[in-house]
Amino acid sequence: MDEPHIRNIIEAALLTAGEPVAAGKLAKLFDPPLEADLVAQALEDLARSWAGRSVELVQVASGWRFQGKAAIQPYLDRLAPEKPPRYSRAVMETLAIIAYQQPVTRGDIESIRGVAVSTYVIKALEDRQWVEAVGHRETPGRPALYATTKTFLDDLGLRSLAELPPLAELDPSHLLEMPDAPSKAAETALALASPLLGTDPAAESGAAADRGEPPASETQTLH
Repeated sequence: MDEPHIRNIIEAALLTAGEPVAAGKLAKLFDPPLEADLVAQALEDLARSWAGRSVELVQVASGWRFQGKAAIQPYLDRLAPEKPPRYSRAVMETLAIIAYQQPVTRGDIESIRGVAVSTYVIKALEDRQWVEAVGHRETPGRPALYATTKTFLDDLGLRSLAELPPLAELDPSHLLEMPDAPSKAAETALALASPLLGTDPAAESGAAADRGEPPASETQTLH
């Protein structure tokens, strides 16, 4: 099978998949499966051939996918005008702590945030498939250890956690007082990395009430 035909098949598979496809799965489109270096070369050639268009081929944690370039995303958003999900500051801070400190228990998160972590917060992140329990700490009670998922990285357009912005590069001038500083710094990093995360004043107020906390005075909405 010649290289153009291989590229055409892989291109068609990626355009119709509707989700990222791992290179290993792309290799199995052929019988016998293609060698890894041939798949890698085909993907490189495809990415180069689409470079000058409004759609690009990118690699994320779960594999490869076609997506619209950032410059045209505002136009594409009009195809689905629904507002993106918004999350409370408690959810955002918890997600940030898990992303930068994983794997962590609820106790670890509570120690950093200085307040109890409600069931609602963890459930909201699990329902979005951004975090999952990956094991248990061998301490009394064997608390669950939480970590982020490939879906989380895919939604941020990242290949690995190493691509999250380093905390040392962030401007700390806006941080809250020291007990909340680590989580606020991480929240900022996630905000820089993703257009999908947002906070909602109403949600924050409800979550705060569940925890017995006063509502947060600051919220963040990202577009």
